[in-house]
Amino acid sequence: MDTQNLKAFLSVAAQGSFSQAAHLLHLTQPAVSKRVAALEEELGQALFHRINRRVELTQAGVILQQRALTILQALEEARQALADLDGAVSGELKVATSHHVGLHKLPPVLHEFVHRYPRVNLQFEFLDSEIAYQRVTKGDCELAVVTLGPTPHPLLTERTLWPDPLVFVASKALFNGAADSITLAHLSRLPAILPDVSTYTGRLVKACFDEHGLPLNITMATNYLETIKMLVSVGLGWSLLPQTLADDQLMVLDLPLVISRNLGVITHPKRALSKAAKAFLELLRDEGTSASKA
Repeated sequence: MDTQNLKAFLSVAAQGSFSQAAHLLHLTQPAVSKRVAALEEELGQALFHRINRRVELTQAGVILQQRALTILQALEEARQALADLDGAVSGELKVATSHHVGLHKLPPVLHEFVHRYPRVNLQFEFLDSEIAYQRVTKGDCELAVVTLGPTPHPLLTERTLWPDPLVFVASKALFNGAADSITLAHLSRLPAILPDVSTYTGRLVKACFDEHGLPLNITMATNYLETIKMLVSVGLGWSLLPQTLADDQLMVLDLPLVISRNLGVITHPKRALSKAAKAFLELLRDEGTSASKA
């Protein structure tokens, strides 16, 4: 079974479109159609319903989709295992990370990694932490460095690297410079700029207000913390941000609440990690240990 045909099939299945799959694979649409047709001929089964430009999986397509992902992952692991036999750290390493972790925690790790292991083709994907969890669960990435979920994931291995305390922040203009007497009840009536409540951080804030029976007045939502910081700094609302982002552009609000999250690395326990992934994990652990001692 040709792996390129399988990849074309999976791309069409994921996109629900031959044209979009062709764009992602850097192929022409006829080339993608030809690969899928060859796979269908080999299997003796139609894999897609093609109705009025809509593309949907047949029952055979659904079954193959589940198996194909496993087949391609097993082949990739086999290739990497053979490459590892020469003792060198090389090959391809796919890592997912959130924007905040990638910008503020990973630069020293990446600098050291590319210096030590120049033969590794390091591929990074910047995603929301929740999506990164899905990537690792499906086997699309060997590991992810992200905001850890509030409860342990049942299928993945998680390791905390950096505790990340959060603080309520606003601009001095929002309170006219007087924020000593601000309470959670005051904040509930003011505009909030927060990550979406579907994110781990957004859920933390909502849970805090829910526990006090207070509503949240979210006027803007974005998952980019640096963008939130800018919007807060010009007086458009308050937010909850990592303590490490608080500087003279922001005023930290003195509230009797302790809210924190953990940043760390996730892997799949049933996936055999490549030498490159193990080397990356070792550097992450060293960085996490150094940070905890600082």
